[in-house]
Amino acid sequence: MQSAPRPRRTALAAVLCAAALGTAACGPLAADAAPAGPFPGLTGSQIVDKAFAATRTAKSLAVDVDTRGAVEPLKAYLSLDTRGRCTGTMTLGAIGTAELLKTDDKNVYLRFDEAFLREQVKEDGPEAQDAIVKEAGGRWVKSSMDDPDSEGMLELCDLKELLDGFEPGASGIARGAETTVGGQQALALTEPGDDGETNTVYVATEGTPYVLKIVTKGGEEPGTITFSKYGKPVVAKAPAAKDVLDVD
Repeated sequence: MQSAPRPRRTALAAVLCAAALGTAACGPLAADAAPAGPFPGLTGSQIVDKAFAATRTAKSLAVDVDTRGAVEPLKAYLSLDTRGRCTGTMTLGAIGTAELLKTDDKNVYLRFDEAFLREQVKEDGPEAQDAIVKEAGGRWVKSSMDDPDSEGMLELCDLKELLDGFEPGASGIARGAETTVGGQQALALTEPGDDGETNTVYVATEGTPYVLKIVTKGGEEPGTITFSKYGKPVVAKAPAAKDVLDVD
C-alpha cells in the first residue's frame, strides 16, 4: 500500500503561534490605562499577567482556533489536559480535516477525511488516491509522540507550549469594555500593534481570571483563539484494534 498519510508539519508549525494567536502571543503585549472597573487597582498589563498565570495552572481546557495565517488557514477545536490526553479536529484550508486522539504521553492516533488523504498522494494520480482512500478511509493511523511527522499536529495539545510565547511584565496594555465570552463576564484588554493590527485579550472577571479569548484584527495574520471548558474532564480512549490501520 501507499505510505500512511502524514500531516504537513510546516503548515501547522508556521500558523500556530503567529497566526492563531497573533503577534501579541509571540512577545510582550503593549498601552496602559488608569485602573477602573473589574480588578480594581490593577493596570491592564497586570491583569493580563494575572490571567496568563491562572491559565497556565488549568488542569484541562478546550481551545478553539480560527485563523487566516500566512501559510494555511487553520481551524481547530481540541480538548486537552495535563495528563497527556487530547482530542479534537484540525482543518487546514482546502487540504482537509484530521481528527486527533492522544490517549497519554506515548500514543497518538490520527484519522483523515477523504480530502486530506487524497492531498497526501495527489502527485501519484487518481489510482493511488482511490487506493489510499479505500484502505485508510475511516480508520485511525497510530503514531508515537517522538515521531517527527506528528509533532506539528500536537502543538495545540500542549498548554505549556501554547502559552510559552506570552511574556509577563509587558507595559502599556489598555483596559477596554466589559463584555461576555461564551456566557462568561469578561474584560477586554487591548494592544494596538503595527500596521493597523490590534490584539485583544478577554479575561474572565468572575471566578478564576482565566483567559477566555484572544483576537487579532488587521495585519497579515488575523485570527481568534478561544479558551473554554476549564476543569472539564477530557475523554480520550484508544480506538478498537479493528479501526486502527497497521502501517507496517
